[in-house]
Amino acid sequence: MRETEDARLFSIAEVNELIPRLELIMERLQCRAVELRQSLQALSEETGRPQSDLEVAHLVQQWPEKQELIDELHGLIAEIDRCGGQFKGLDLGLVDFPAEIEGDIALLCWQYGEKEVQHWHSLDDGFSGRKPLPASRATYLQ
Repeated sequence: MRETEDARLFSIAEVNELIPRLELIMERLQCRAVELRQSLQALSEETGRPQSDLEVAHLVQQWPEKQELIDELHGLIAEIDRCGGQFKGLDLGLVDFPAEIEGDIALLCWQYGEKEVQHWHSLDDGFSGRKPLPASRATYLQ
């Protein structure tokens, strides 16, 4: 890992070493998020309010024991942060890692289910701008 003024830079190998841990975190995160959505749906049915009008605060107010679920979700996201990743999306299970790619600072983009990092995108692009890593990986930090 290399550091710049603004961020730590990861090599492909470093991200790949983190993937087993990220898989466990993301699996737990997605399972707990399903639980949260189900709880919000139940609250919607109980109160007669549309689910789109409900916030997590409403859930915790009605069922204080759900705070533990919220805390766990926050903790799982914080664990991704501690790995150096940038949590980008729950549904697709996206995590980005700053890297130097072809001489520019960009993001290695890992998606839950991928056994190794295979894509990247510029700092300005999101998931829709994902590109496959070039055949020659010699231009990446090693």
